[in-house]
Amino acid sequence: MKRNASSESQTNVSQPTGPTITPLDYARPADEQIAIAVKAAILSMELPPGQLISEKEIGRMFGASRTPVRAAFAQLREEGLLTTWPSRGTFVTNLSLKEIKAAQFLREAIEATVVQQLCDDGLSADFEKALFKNIRDQQTAIESGDETSFRLLDDQFHALLVEATGYERIVAALNREKAVLDRLRSLTLTSDGTMERLRADHVAIVEAIKVGDSSAAIERLQIHVRLALDTLSGLVERNRGYFDLDETTGEP
Repeated sequence: MKRNASSESQTNVSQPTGPTITPLDYARPADEQIAIAVKAAILSMELPPGQLISEKEIGRMFGASRTPVRAAFAQLREEGLLTTWPSRGTFVTNLSLKEIKAAQFLREAIEATVVQQLCDDGLSADFEKALFKNIRDQQTAIESGDETSFRLLDDQFHALLVEATGYERIVAALNREKAVLDRLRSLTLTSDGTMERLRADHVAIVEAIKVGDSSAAIERLQIHVRLALDTLSGLVERNRGYFDLDETTGEP
């Protein structure tokens, strides 16, 4: 898996702009809490691709020793979100188009199957209620311009669809693939009207499931999950330093 470490793609700052700091709960492992917070900052682009990130500085921010920070960084390297270069430091990894396209393929396959089953089996009253509450909360986030809350609600919406099938273990598989796409989504949410469009898609998907129209539900789902890919070339052009580029052609 190629990781671009060129000076052009690195943001050479000594202190990260994130993550959001909350006091550590000493009843829980510190490394897990730090990993969760740093991961959230990476996926939301608070810590952008190429950002230099220091174990010492993160430890100072959380009031933690180097040991749990080092363990958190090891976990994030395993997940492909951080990379360490000898004598240079640890950086947030660049976005990989190959990984993005593979994750998109798997995500779409999972969710299309989920939607098909819900159309066949029906949607319980409890899950229908939860989904429409989620959609109302999305509208509140849109009206307040709260992209962070909208991202969380978007994740919850798709998790609810999976949970409604009764196969909750699939949520972990879906979240794993969506995590690869989350940074791309963060770039698209800044575009005018994107959150409104995503919410409208959510409404249409649930309405189609309610009446058992699998063709309409799957078609709208596919359009929905492909939104970021449809704008990918423009995103690369505007954010070239965030993506891995071929060393010989300079193209993604």
